[in-house]
Amino acid sequence: MKKKVVLAFSGGLDTSYCVKYLSDERGLEVHTVIVNTGGFSAEELKKIEETAVSLGSASHTVMDETTSFYQRCVRYLIFGNSLRNGTYPLSVSAERVFQALAIADYAKNLGADYIAHGSTSAGNDQVRFDLVFHILCPEIEVITPIRDLSLSRQQEIEYLAQKGVKKDWTKAQYSINQGLWGTSVGGAETLTSHKALPEEAFPSQLKKQEPSRITLHFEKGELVGVNDQFKDPVSNIQYLQELAEPYAIGRDIHVGDTIIGIKGRVGFEAAAPMLIIKAHHQLEKHTLTKWQQYWKEQMGNWYGMLVHEGNFLDPVMRNVETFLEDTQDKVTGKVFVTLLPYRFQIEGIESKHDLMNSGFGHYGEMNKGWTGDDVKGFTKILANSLKIYHSVNKDEVTKDKAKDDKKS
Repeated sequence: MKKKVVLAFSGGLDTSYCVKYLSDERGLEVHTVIVNTGGFSAEELKKIEETAVSLGSASHTVMDETTSFYQRCVRYLIFGNSLRNGTYPLSVSAERVFQALAIADYAKNLGADYIAHGSTSAGNDQVRFDLVFHILCPEIEVITPIRDLSLSRQQEIEYLAQKGVKKDWTKAQYSINQGLWGTSVGGAETLTSHKALPEEAFPSQLKKQEPSRITLHFEKGELVGVNDQFKDPVSNIQYLQELAEPYAIGRDIHVGDTIIGIKGRVGFEAAAPMLIIKAHHQLEKHTLTKWQQYWKEQMGNWYGMLVHEGNFLDPVMRNVETFLEDTQDKVTGKVFVTLLPYRFQIEGIESKHDLMNSGFGHYGEMNKGWTGDDVKGFTKILANSLKIYHSVNKDEVTKDKAKDDKKS
């Protein structure tokens, strides 16, 4: 009997090469799997299946992990307002981990001898896939033909032609990876440090000019409705994406440090994720205390970093998730947003937990909770530590002034 290999399959050049190489050169029984995390239509999945079968896959499986991806990860990225380097909503990086988790589970259930993927040696995905496989199924050997053989695209194309695979492998000018939590866009421009992606590189083009006002409904930090239509969170994200796409909202270029230590640059389009994170953050500003917001910012950034670098299975992540979810108890209300070409504007919020409605007073105006004399005494005590410092270091101000005079 042939040994079995489970191949993470996308239908592109790299994974198509892997099917033929693993079956013809390694003599393995290849079982292809594609994991949908919200980026494929039924028609696209059907075409990918036809490609796998035509290449000789012994079986092809579609695993839909969209809901699991939201429940186990995306909701915490929202709770944490997680943006990589304050910019990128971890669109693809978070999805790759969940694709690897599903494939590892499938391989164990199938009794596979090997797991294969088509990652190269240049990016983050190889680490994310390998890390999950080594942890969840260490007894299954990982095979990575493209990485191990250091193949060029032309070598892969020539090999497939020799095997009778006739297909136009002309690479699209831009590489698009789409999922529930956004779309990444890579091209010649993102390989430079100075060039911007052109308009046509983005999958969604500007189609609407007139502003429109929408209402986002949150309950305990989760998006439970849009414009008084209440559905499950995944459906709400998808619906919000449909509303915002015609405005070409959520575009940017992310520059960051890859897991393997080099700088990387990628474009992205994430209208719904950016709207949700910014609206959620605004609601938190009204409903959380100063120190809740402070520690949430630290933990949210940390959580996003660990997800990005493939460390989702570290038990500390469950600890952070517990903290993040606990902070959301009062994050309930409406957020009003105006959609405009290429941007959006958060107008305000409405919540029964709004701390601006406490009755104590209005910022910059009158108050009911203290007197002017109370503030005088408070300020005097607040100054104590610095009064002591400057009393002990009497020449500090003189030195600082001398430095300023010298600079000027």
